[in-house]
Amino acid sequence: MQDAQRILELRRLLNEHSHRYYTLDAPIISDAEYDRLFRELLELESRHPDLVTEDSPSRRIGGVPSDSFTQVRHRIPMLSLENAFTAADILAFEERLLRFLNLSEAPAYVIEPKLDGLAVELVYQDGLLTRGSTRGDGQTGEDITDQIRTVKSIPLRLHRPINGMLEVRGEVYMENDGLAQLNEQQLQAGRPPFANPRNAAAGSLRQLDPAITARRPLKFFTYGVATPQNTGCSGQYDLLDYLADLGLPVNRLTRRCPTIAEVIAGFAEFAALRHSLPYEIDGMVIKVDSFQLQERLGSKVRAPRWAIACKFAPKQETTRLVDVEFQVGRTGAITPVAILEPVNVGGVTVSRATLHNQDELTRKDLRIGDTVLIQRAGDVIPEIVMAITEQRDGSEAPVVMPTLCPACGQPLTRPAGEAVTRCQNLHCTAQRLQALIHFASKAGLDIEGLGKKNVEQLLDRGLINDIPDIYTLDQGSLENLDGWGARSAENLIAAIRAKTRPPLGRFLAALGIRYIGEISAAVLEAHFPSLARLREASREQLLEIEGIGEQAAASIIDFFDSRRGRELLQRLEAIGVEPVPAVVDTSSQPLAGHVILFTGSLQSMSRDEAKKLVKEHGGQIATAVTQKTTHIVAGDKPGSKIKKAEELGKQILSEQQFLSLIGSR
Repeated sequence: MQDAQRILELRRLLNEHSHRYYTLDAPIISDAEYDRLFRELLELESRHPDLVTEDSPSRRIGGVPSDSFTQVRHRIPMLSLENAFTAADILAFEERLLRFLNLSEAPAYVIEPKLDGLAVELVYQDGLLTRGSTRGDGQTGEDITDQIRTVKSIPLRLHRPINGMLEVRGEVYMENDGLAQLNEQQLQAGRPPFANPRNAAAGSLRQLDPAITARRPLKFFTYGVATPQNTGCSGQYDLLDYLADLGLPVNRLTRRCPTIAEVIAGFAEFAALRHSLPYEIDGMVIKVDSFQLQERLGSKVRAPRWAIACKFAPKQETTRLVDVEFQVGRTGAITPVAILEPVNVGGVTVSRATLHNQDELTRKDLRIGDTVLIQRAGDVIPEIVMAITEQRDGSEAPVVMPTLCPACGQPLTRPAGEAVTRCQNLHCTAQRLQALIHFASKAGLDIEGLGKKNVEQLLDRGLINDIPDIYTLDQGSLENLDGWGARSAENLIAAIRAKTRPPLGRFLAALGIRYIGEISAAVLEAHFPSLARLREASREQLLEIEGIGEQAAASIIDFFDSRRGRELLQRLEAIGVEPVPAVVDTSSQPLAGHVILFTGSLQSMSRDEAKKLVKEHGGQIATAVTQKTTHIVAGDKPGSKIKKAEELGKQILSEQQFLSLIGSR
């Protein structure tokens, strides 16, 4: 069939020219010629819809606009990176690596520009693009497959055949010239311009109509895959060569550095190049090159140990401190907030900045009326760097911390050892408001339709006063409120009912326990099979968990022991709210039911690596010899714990015996 052959030829030509234009930056035909070929393909495919395939260039146009994005759970979490800002921070990063690995010789590194775009995951099945999603919270993102297909530098089919699944990670971004052209179009259409390339890229990908995304000048760079060990590559640099060979765009500034000195020099070079590049970068990413070492280093709760993001010095501007407001948080913390004359900092208008606490006010000697230097920390969060005291004329007024709560009028206190001033009144309306907002927010249970404004309205009308009241709302009461109708009331009630059996980790984060955020809550969920077991946990048991420190452990125990905590949980339980624990079956693992304690110096691994092995194989870690301890692993020069273990009749293993027990050697 002649048309079928021509369709195949057109696809080959268009894919080749797209690759040359968007990836190699070396086009060999004009835009007009490309458009002519593309129109010919569209015409032929319209005549033969049965010949349209998922990897056709025509599929980049997109389908019918969606009215929402489906949630996608990443098979392997897309973790964040810890930050560094100076050469000293980079050196400290290497010191941590060497200490963790117990190595004397430093590894090689790969450095990559850190683009200011939107992180995405592309899933290829047998070489064909089947799904695209945003990073989201690292665990769950949004399905933007139709939008991703419109990004012309992303191949719909890889250039070489591969078997199975390949999960590619990378950054969708917009070049500065593309942003300028897009903003010109926005203004001509009477729409507000985008503040910066990142906002433009994110906003373009989140268009419900992929045809709109297709008109936006988006580009893509890959920086890795979810499971590099499945590619046959030995390290990050080899992996990027492999991905480039598959037709995926790789940033040409990426390079391998045999020493940390070359990494530091590279950071300075990237900083100098920053403003001459066609796209925005806000720093540099350093990765240990070897995948074998990456696997040994592993990850913390939210970030890998083998990589770090080095941020450039943030952009700074001056403005005037107009006033200071004092906000009451959900735990009673009083936070001073600077009210500023609006000023543009790095493409974002800044009019407010947190001042954290009284110590911060004192240290910076800020006065109302001061000219202040502000920056966006990490190019994101506005902060006041300092007051420019040389510009004072005597009219400036000191900032005074209140002695009474600005919301309820009760006396404020500053607990010993804390930097934060607090309102201790449990009935303070501001605290209740913030607690309710947090419980329903994305950081809590993410109850759709119960945002800040609706919470304020419900609290003001007396329909809710505390967290359990959310679950007793009825449709009739909601329908009588201004701005509500039967549909919106029905939707909110349905959304609330859907949260009566929330995941245990989300539930813990939603309660607003001091020092327990989303990450700490997820850690607790992984260690305790139920809320009841967590409530029974001792301080010592909590401190054995990596990621739970003294403050968090004390706060958890205080919450469960407090009258407020007990009553809150009792009311929620009576209403029928039942957190669902994460189900982890360790029964078939070699260390299931075993509690292991390490003493002495280990030879083949660090102590942290040993503990990680225990957890991975279903066991628990002990910090002291007790009746519950089942095994003691003794390294060189073991301590007094050996004697106590012998007295209690506990089994003592050598390092080699421990490794044999888990089948690692």
